[in-house]
Amino acid sequence: MPEVKNFSSLPIPSEMLKTINGLGFKEMTPVQAQSLPYILEGKDVIAQAKTGSGKTAAFGIGLLSKLNVKNFKIQSLVVCPTRELSEQVAHELRNIAKFKHNIKILTLCGGVAFGPQLGSLRHGAHIVVGTPGRLLGHLNKGSLKLDDVDTLVLDEADRMLDMGFAEDIQKVISYMSNKRQTLFFSATFPEEIKDLANSIAINPISIKTVSKEIANKVKEYFYETPSHDKLQTLVKILSTYKPKNAIIFCNTKIQTDEIAKDLRKQDIDALAIHGDLEQYERVDVLVQFINKSCCVLVATDVAARGLDIKELSMVLNYDLPNSLEIYTHRIGRTARAGEEGIAVTLYTEFEIDIVKSYVNDDNFFKDLSALKIDKNFTMVPQNITLVIEGGKKNKIRAGDILGALTKDAIISGDLIGKIDIFDKQSYAAIQRSQIKKAYTQLNNEKIKGKKFSVWVLE
Repeated sequence: MPEVKNFSSLPIPSEMLKTINGLGFKEMTPVQAQSLPYILEGKDVIAQAKTGSGKTAAFGIGLLSKLNVKNFKIQSLVVCPTRELSEQVAHELRNIAKFKHNIKILTLCGGVAFGPQLGSLRHGAHIVVGTPGRLLGHLNKGSLKLDDVDTLVLDEADRMLDMGFAEDIQKVISYMSNKRQTLFFSATFPEEIKDLANSIAINPISIKTVSKEIANKVKEYFYETPSHDKLQTLVKILSTYKPKNAIIFCNTKIQTDEIAKDLRKQDIDALAIHGDLEQYERVDVLVQFINKSCCVLVATDVAARGLDIKELSMVLNYDLPNSLEIYTHRIGRTARAGEEGIAVTLYTEFEIDIVKSYVNDDNFFKDLSALKIDKNFTMVPQNITLVIEGGKKNKIRAGDILGALTKDAIISGDLIGKIDIFDKQSYAAIQRSQIKKAYTQLNNEKIKGKKFSVWVLE
């Protein structure tokens, strides 16, 4: 099949095309151009494409094109490895789904209460996006029915198998009819992925776009560091390179907390994220990092999987990743969308052979003596976050909060950063110098005709 060049050449509804254009999808990415014609024909597809390649829009346009809004049953299931990726996928699907009223998209992920999800399921949905464990939990209880699913998407399938979800995925699939379209999207395709794909897909079309995608402009540097001196080296690296923001990867949950605490003692604003945090704590941390109210995120691999953070200056491997694939996945989080980024890795003298299996260029190896400590160096975020105790359930939109903050020209709109709306809470990033004024303004003003409790997230 010849590769299409633009969305208008595809057999999709005109209303959807307007929505896609409004979202800024001007040109098709390689994975969209190669996979969408087959997806729209109803073929099973196995696509190898890296994170950030536009794959969500590819399968999203496909499943939304054939969705029957009048049939209020689950018609599509998207399975993701993490809560964060599930939320991102659901958000993008909702944006594309704006071309038609009353399309309901539901997320089912662990780490949040089971009860509210039961209530949402009783009210019905057209599309479900979720993690394998929680999906299986609902299936076992009988609260989730997949009899009408005609499209199954496995997103970041390689990550799911890394996390040990193979058995759960097979069990979830056993609840569906074989008469469905199956779409596989994965950054890598090890033998386990091929075996799983071949066991559940029917005559799939294989697509590989990794070689056609623009390589990330990542500068990779490696520093040999004694174990007892890693934290000080970490501070020297931040002081020398002065990134606007950074993610530091550790291999244990305890380390993330300890390193974040030690960095804060040295005037480097840092927060930790790991699997032991409650869902609301994870949301608080991620919102602050993404809206520039936090400079450094210290994370484990599992906690960081599925995160799509734009404008990330640096990735720093405090601990060596366990494989080349994980190393590639880590450093690929910087230098998105044509931007440049830096990836720095610390290693001990006993780990040199592992490091050399990651790179084959001696220029990547740097001397510690070149790193300098700037006594005046700090990493202080440009914003502080306000939390409003109201959200989607209260019909609040970002424009409502922006309007309340800028009413009577109390605060200029360019001093207000990202506004995030969740079910019961909303977050607004405010420039540091304006935080007291913004706090007072929201406490005095009504939003949607009602006053909501407001507090500063620190």
